[in-house]
Amino acid sequence: MLLVKFANWVSLFVVGIAFFYFYTNPSSPLHRGMAEETSKSLYDFTVKDIRGNDVSLSEYSGKVLLIVNVASKCGLTQTNYKELNVLYEKYKSQGFEILAFPCNQFAGQEPGSNEEIQEVVCTMFKAEFPVFDKIEVNGKNVAPLYKFLKSQKGGLFGDSIKWNFTKFLVNKGGKVVERYAPTTSPLKIEVRTMSSHCLCLILQKGADYS
Repeated sequence: MLLVKFANWVSLFVVGIAFFYFYTNPSSPLHRGMAEETSKSLYDFTVKDIRGNDVSLSEYSGKVLLIVNVASKCGLTQTNYKELNVLYEKYKSQGFEILAFPCNQFAGQEPGSNEEIQEVVCTMFKAEFPVFDKIEVNGKNVAPLYKFLKSQKGGLFGDSIKWNFTKFLVNKGGKVVERYAPTTSPLKIEVRTMSSHCLCLILQKGADYS
């Protein structure tokens, strides 16, 4: 009986030492994994464009990005596309890009194929900014990019994307600096960020918010 108790205490002691080592040793596998997750950059991701071609987001290094999950049949669609176009036209020459990711997870409001989405976006909404492959932004099949974005900027009542046209503002260093609700229109983003000197500084002076 005493031998069993002694063995149990030895086991607990060994587990405690191991726990202490993994949490305090920078070279431990646990710390390496945590460091890798923390240091992962937006530019490490590769996504597919609307035609299915691989696109490394490192192509957008040094640019300010507004990343948006879009849908063609949402009540917010017309206003958002119109104002996104205005914002893009105004700032694209200053190193600003909008990356649009179609998603059908919210009331099935983006049901078409990539070809159909591209046709609608280009002809009906006249969008000139890049539109990418249709993805999932929540759930077990969430796109790795959106898993990263949500980990960088959580939303109200949890990290999940609540609806179409949630927006993430990324600075020139690849850091997510703002997250905007679906009901926040693109032009209000401009007004708010300009008034706080955020977008103005990022776009015109290359401010680093890292």
